[in-house]
Amino acid sequence: MSSIIIIFVSILVLFMLGATIVAWVTKDLLVAVLSSGTISLIASILYLILQAPDVAITEAAIGAGLTTGIFVYVLKKTERFEK
Repeated sequence: MSSIIIIFVSILVLFMLGATIVAWVTKDLLVAVLSSGTISLIASILYLILQAPDVAITEAAIGAGLTTGIFVYVLKKTERFEK
């Protein structure tokens, strides 16, 4: 791997860790769900860099898209903030 790719992967991993901390600490459940979707989206980019396009497409469609959409829909029907 070239040094540019290593730097890019390192930046993506740092963003993933930041989104994980936000999802863990926040009391706003919508922010936690969107943060979780961001983690899945970054994971799909990392899978694409690792030359696993089938896994990347599945992660983007199911992890970032469908799961986040379902969580937002359910959250709309319930309370948004954690007690």
